[in-house]
Amino acid sequence: VQLQASGGGLVQPGGSLRLSCAASGFTLNRPAIGWFRQAPGKEREAVACLSTNNDITYHPDFLKGRFTISRGKTKNTIDLQMNNLTPEDTAVYYCATDLAQASSYALCHSRPSDWGQGTLVTVSS
Repeated sequence: VQLQASGGGLVQPGGSLRLSCAASGFTLNRPAIGWFRQAPGKEREAVACLSTNNDITYHPDFLKGRFTISRGKTKNTIDLQMNNLTPEDTAVYYCATDLAQASSYALCHSRPSDWGQGTLVTVSS
C-alpha cells in the first residue's frame, strides 16, 4: 500500500485549496480512504473519509461543510477540497487507509493502518 499526498501550500484566510492522494498497491474499490490532519501540538484528527466500494462519504460536523472528499479525476486518486480556510486549518494533512475497513464513518473514527507522508497546509495572511 502506497499513498502519496500532494497539493499543500500557503493560502490566505478565506481561500481554498485542493489536496490529492494518489493510491497504489491496492484496489481502490474496497477499503475506505480518508484525510486526517495534525496541527502543531495537537492530536491527529479525521477531516473526511470515503468508502471506495459505494462512494459514501463522512465529514465531521465541526468542519461545517467546508471540506469535501471525492474521487479525483485521475484514476486511483482521492481529493480533498477545502474552502473558506482559517488559520486553525493549518496542519500537516495525511491520507490514510485500512484494507480491513470499508466504512467511511468507521475509518474516520479509527486509527488507520496505512499512511501517506503528509502535505503541509499553512493558512496565513
